[in-house]
Amino acid sequence: MSGQLMPCSPGEIGSLFLFEKLSPEQLGQLCAAGRVERFEPGPVYTEGEPATCFYVMIEGTVVLSRRVGGDDVEVSRTSQRGVYSGSMQAYLGDRVQQTYNNSMRVTEPSRFFVLPAETFSDFMQEWFPMAVHLLEGLFFGSKNTQRAIGQRERLLALGSLSAGLTHELNNPAAAAVRATATLRERVGKMRHKLGIIAQGSYSPEVMANLIDIQERTAERVAKAPTLSPLEASDREDALGDWLDDHGIQDGWRIAPTFVQAGLDVDWLDQVAAALDEEMLPNAIGWLNYTVETELLMDEINDSTARISHLVDAAKQYSQLDRAPYQVADVHELLDSTLLMLSGKIGQQIKVVKEYDRTLPRIPAYPAELNQVWTNLIDNAVQAINSVGGEGTLTVRTALEHDRLLVEFRDTGPGVPADIRGRIFDPFFTTKPVGEGTGLGLDISWRIVVNKHHGTLQVESTPGDTRFQVLLPLTAVDPDDTTEEPQ
Repeated sequence: MSGQLMPCSPGEIGSLFLFEKLSPEQLGQLCAAGRVERFEPGPVYTEGEPATCFYVMIEGTVVLSRRVGGDDVEVSRTSQRGVYSGSMQAYLGDRVQQTYNNSMRVTEPSRFFVLPAETFSDFMQEWFPMAVHLLEGLFFGSKNTQRAIGQRERLLALGSLSAGLTHELNNPAAAAVRATATLRERVGKMRHKLGIIAQGSYSPEVMANLIDIQERTAERVAKAPTLSPLEASDREDALGDWLDDHGIQDGWRIAPTFVQAGLDVDWLDQVAAALDEEMLPNAIGWLNYTVETELLMDEINDSTARISHLVDAAKQYSQLDRAPYQVADVHELLDSTLLMLSGKIGQQIKVVKEYDRTLPRIPAYPAELNQVWTNLIDNAVQAINSVGGEGTLTVRTALEHDRLLVEFRDTGPGVPADIRGRIFDPFFTTKPVGEGTGLGLDISWRIVVNKHHGTLQVESTPGDTRFQVLLPLTAVDPDDTTEEPQ
């Protein structure tokens, strides 16, 4: 947008803090190469357009905003003379994309000193060659450092997740190995017991009854109820007494197994009624092995299912076999991340899920959202650990107007108000040296805001800190991977 051209006074330009150290000759060159423009209330330039001019405000009120999703979010408003914006990186030339990093508008008639970008770059190179070299080194050095440390942080996170996953996989794998070895032993004893029964002079009808009881016993194992410790103890006592009364040796060893399988005194009475008294001890031993093998197979099934679930969660978390951009269920992503981080979260931190399961699937980059969840959960865990390690992490999803909300709430000490505005800045960290890079929240901010056109914000009081991710429900351009301008 063009404004009304006005006379340029070297004296007035020299009164601005940006130019106060320039010589009269340099101020004259500025006025000759640039111009003073008066803008009526409204837009001056728009974010994303080619950065053609450098603006320095002489008088008025300026508002800077950034495009977030479909909204313009105000990031600065000021009436201070001398504030500047526009093509501030013109001195870098075509080594970076020369576009406006924000949108600028004025809320009252305002005057600006306007310098074409190429002219601004030429003056910088001619008047401040050392400063230009230092700024170039700072800009590109910061970018390279940020990229390297970002990769390092991702590797550290991957290492932590791998260690946690290995720990989680080790438990069910070890359980399956133990159960398999025990099952082999029990099957061997079952064959031996079957041989003893087969040597007896039992009629086919009695053997058929035994086989039928075995089948029905196996069915009861699959439907065994969950008992409280007190209920289980009472039933063990009753079964132990029954076994002793019927001359079954080591009844106290058998009773807990039968209780775990859901068997009770009434069931044993049915068994005793269906079999000869002479056959009962061997039959009880045979049924005990049957129950043990069923319980061991259940244990193996549970362990292998747990391993399969962990592997599926790891695949879901990494998104290795999925397209980078797809329609995703945020609850699946959250669950896989929580599972991957369960070892790091530990037993002292209570995890509460407040999911709105009616929320629709959204277009997203799932692997990168998982990285956001990882960073925010990790921050919450560290906050809780800083106050004793006991607390609650609440993960909530909801519909917030026309956007999907994912909120991580922790009971840590909170984020102090004086640093709340800087926590998303690159390299800003409150952790001790060596324990944080200051890029976790910066990376998360870039993924949410730049990649998904969403919003990442924080609300915090001691004992109640909430990081809120707001994501659009409608599709974004899957090819739009623009990084935040530096």
